[in-house]
Amino acid sequence: MQTERRTNQGQRWFIDPAALMQIKSLNLRAKAVVEGFTAGLHRSPLRGFSVEFAEYRPYVLGDDPRTVDWKLLARTDRYYVKQFEDETNRRCYIAIDQSKSMDYGTGGYSKAEYGRTLAATLAYYLSLQRDAVGVMTCGVANPDFLPPRHRTGHLQQVMRLLEQPCTGVNSNLESSLAELAGLSRRRGLVVLISDLLTAPESLYQPLGYLKGRGHEILLVRLLERSEIELNMDKSSMLRDMETGREIYVDPALAKQSYRERFEKHESQLIDICHRRGARLMTVTIDRPLDLVLLELISSSGSLSSAAAISKSKEARATSSGSLKQSAIGISPAVSSKLQQVGG
Repeated sequence: MQTERRTNQGQRWFIDPAALMQIKSLNLRAKAVVEGFTAGLHRSPLRGFSVEFAEYRPYVLGDDPRTVDWKLLARTDRYYVKQFEDETNRRCYIAIDQSKSMDYGTGGYSKAEYGRTLAATLAYYLSLQRDAVGVMTCGVANPDFLPPRHRTGHLQQVMRLLEQPCTGVNSNLESSLAELAGLSRRRGLVVLISDLLTAPESLYQPLGYLKGRGHEILLVRLLERSEIELNMDKSSMLRDMETGREIYVDPALAKQSYRERFEKHESQLIDICHRRGARLMTVTIDRPLDLVLLELISSSGSLSSAAAISKSKEARATSSGSLKQSAIGISPAVSSKLQQVGG
């Protein structure tokens, strides 16, 4: 099973998402991505994510035994752990969309599967860096929330929560994010992983709540490549994956309307992020997750949303000859929520 592919510059191998998704264990997927990513990493570009050894400190209950310097123990008969440069015990809140629209995918796996793997990968990486990670499910009637912690067994709890199937019917990201703002009493990084199939203006208030808490906000929008364009050759009946509503679509008439709504939705999302000081990063689900992880941890908090999007586009353009740069945005009316059911 081929799990990697080389960039068009021939400089690095990236893990093929299609092969990665064949690994049943979410924890093993995350481990594979992180170990491949960190193998050649010498210095992290972002404070709080450093892997450079700095000094020793006394061991305390709850520290990862892997950080204990056993040679120093043998010499001094005292337990010390290796402390890393810029270690900040940063808090990260990962909000994962579990609405039914996330179940869409044409490449053998869905946006939901890719999204939970990305969330697990980020959680695994942050845990290795001694950062506290929490998770909240969004787009469901009764969201689950696991507060950020860094202690033995917590990562396994995160993985179990992420493995839950998509159960949401009608996406309600705004209420989930507002609830997260109330639950996140200490400021940190909030990462929302979602297809953002909602009215952009509905995100304005909850993003304001999160910003008011002092959080840094990153919206990771997941798209299937077939969502970027309305790829239909014949008239079809399409079904909304969340409501079950069916509509008849003539591609000759629908493509122009789809593009206009697509671009309008894109513009509104960018505007909302800019007004709330949030960053927007668009990811197509055929992209290697180790490359996406690199973008996540290297993006600067001082960047505006527009600059973050530009940086994301540049990375997409150079990441792989087989992965063409994608547009961003999605129409809330004609989208991946609509699944072809015949025609």
